[in-house]
This record gives sequence, structure tokens and C-alpha cells, in this order.
Amino acid sequence: MQRLVLATHNQGKIHEFERLLSEHASEIQVLGLSDFPDLPDVAETGKTLSENAFLKSRAVAKFTNLPALADDSGLFVDYLNGAPGIYSARFAGYQGQNANERDRLNIERLLKELRSVPKANRKAQFNCAVAFTNPNLDFEVQEIGTLSGEIAEAAIGDSGFGYDSLFIPQGFEQTLAQLGAGVKDRISHRGLAMRAIVPSLSKHL
Repeated sequence: MQRLVLATHNQGKIHEFERLLSEHASEIQVLGLSDFPDLPDVAETGKTLSENAFLKSRAVAKFTNLPALADDSGLFVDYLNGAPGIYSARFAGYQGQNANERDRLNIERLLKELRSVPKANRKAQFNCAVAFTNPNLDFEVQEIGTLSGEIAEAAIGDSGFGYDSLFIPQGFEQTLAQLGAGVKDRISHRGLAMRAIVPSLSKHL
């Protein structure tokens, strides 16, 4: 079975990628960064999602000598001039490793920033850059996915992670966290980018 290293510790992302890959490329075994505890942290110093995604995929591929897939995703809120953007995961300044606590603090800050902002001004987009690097074939490729919607006035729903409980996709009345994994995988920014990159994975693993 072909192996692919997913450049994340985020279990929510890992499960999401596994679902998407099982649908489109079931012959691929997904490994996470927890399978390589000695791998040093990759500094996300890029100025765009694309730059950060490639920083991670290249570093992980070089360390493991295996094909690596990395994503960088961000929530871009129109009213906040695109913030939190590439700093979405660090929006509240949390430095720990507890993903649930990080998500809670980020959500609290975003709701505070948008307090009293009317529905018409709460438009936002989820953007995702997915980068694939195979060091053995000297091959790289990237795909982009976008999901438009708006920010809810309160966090609603138990599914998903990150800002899912705040994001109402365009054409829906519920948040991503209410819609569940099946719908999210079909419409999400990450799902769109992943489905676009799968043909390259199948050919270049």
C-alpha cells in the first residue's frame, strides 16, 4: 500500500482527510505527524496560505523521505479586512497544544470582534491551499479551495473543529458543525482542494 504523510497533528484534519481519501484513493495509507515524533516543528513563516502549505509539505517530505501532503486553511472575514486569514489558528494568541481550547478561544475572540455587527456585514470565506511534495519523484503540485458564507452570531453545533460552529455556508441555514461530516466533505474548501489534488496523488505516489 502506498504511504502518504499528512503534515498535521490535528486529529480533526486527519479524520477529514482520511474520509476524503477513502472515497477517492482508498489504496493510500495516511500517516500523521504523531507517527514521526522526532520531526521538528515547521515554522509557518509564509505570507500566504500557499506558501505555508508548501513550507510544511517540503519539510515533512524531506524529513520522512516519503510523499507529504499539507494544507493551510484560513477564515477571511470581510468586515475585518480579511482577518484572521493566515493567522486563523493563532487568532487568540493561544500557545498550547490543546486544540479544543485553542478553538474555544479563537471563537470567543471572533465573536467579540463582530459583536453588534449586522448579518449583512458578516460575510466570510474559508480558503484552503493543499500542497503535495514527493521527494523521490521531484514532484510538487498545489490546489486551492474556497467556501463562501457568513459568520453566525453564536457558536452552534457539535461536529467539526476550528471555526465550523460559527460558519454558515452560502445556501445553507446551519453551520458546518450542524451539517455534519458528509455535507461538509462535499462542500468545504478543504474537500474541494482535496478532490482536485487526488489525481496527482494517484499518479505521483
